[in-house]
Amino acid sequence: MKNRRIIKLMKSAVAVVLLALGIVFVSCKNDNTITNTPAGGSKDYHQTAETKFITADGNKIAYRILGNKAGTPLVLLSPLGNAMDDWDPAITNGLAQKYKVIIFDLPGVGTSSGATPDNIPDMAKESVSFIKGLGYNKVNLLGFSMGSFISQQIALTEPALVNKIILTGTGPKGSEGLSDLPKFLAASANLTPEQVFLASFFASSATSQSAGKSAYERVQERQVNRDAPISPEGFTNEVKAVLGWAQPNTGALTELKSVTQPVLIVQGQEDALVPVVNAINMSKSLPNARLIVYPDAAHAAFFQYHDDFVKNALEFLGK
Repeated sequence: MKNRRIIKLMKSAVAVVLLALGIVFVSCKNDNTITNTPAGGSKDYHQTAETKFITADGNKIAYRILGNKAGTPLVLLSPLGNAMDDWDPAITNGLAQKYKVIIFDLPGVGTSSGATPDNIPDMAKESVSFIKGLGYNKVNLLGFSMGSFISQQIALTEPALVNKIILTGTGPKGSEGLSDLPKFLAASANLTPEQVFLASFFASSATSQSAGKSAYERVQERQVNRDAPISPEGFTNEVKAVLGWAQPNTGALTELKSVTQPVLIVQGQEDALVPVVNAINMSKSLPNARLIVYPDAAHAAFFQYHDDFVKNALEFLGK
């Protein structure tokens, strides 16, 4: 009976959040490349990157390459409910000045075909298939929230593929507070899309909320050939995956000791979705980790402190 109540709560939470986010279904072009060229020919990686497709594990995976720098590329792994256009351009453009940045949609998310996996290990497998399908045998990873869980799993199961890792809004398996996700989703029922963004990603102070409004405006900038939003089915499966990661796991921190790659952890002091204690514990378990905690910032601390984050990320990747 308890499991049934949890499932019912989760389904209700998913439904109200999808309504709050204003998610609609849109048709996608069937060609293999969607081009976005804004008037004036201004160079903005996030705005102008083409949407391309590659087949991986039988699914047509949508992706974009921002910039074309030499060296090890940086693959970004998205958080719960997000598609390619939900990344903050201040982050993607800033990183693309020095590195080839690759963003993509998991199966069933955005304009990618297939069914979205309902667990982190399968999401990691799909991500690895995509990366290898592009021909890369070594990449850097940047994972945000759910994307950070996927990044950890890739580092554990495909260590030879990973050069360096950046984790933000993160925590290990069994993260403290993560199982409260359905409550956060249900609390978003009557909020506008912007209010959901601000409540989920930013602290309650006037300073953080102001930074959040600026970030929200940046995220909305790309309008031509914008990526499709996630479907209700995809969102439900992603919630299941995150709640699966949240299950108690006494060996999680010990397991992370096997991850020897350099890891940069970035967390907000006021993160309610994945409390900062999780990042602190991870930084003590990972053999080669550096932790940055931003004050008066929450789950998307790196959106709020985007200039400082980009500077630190580029330094970390360049060492």
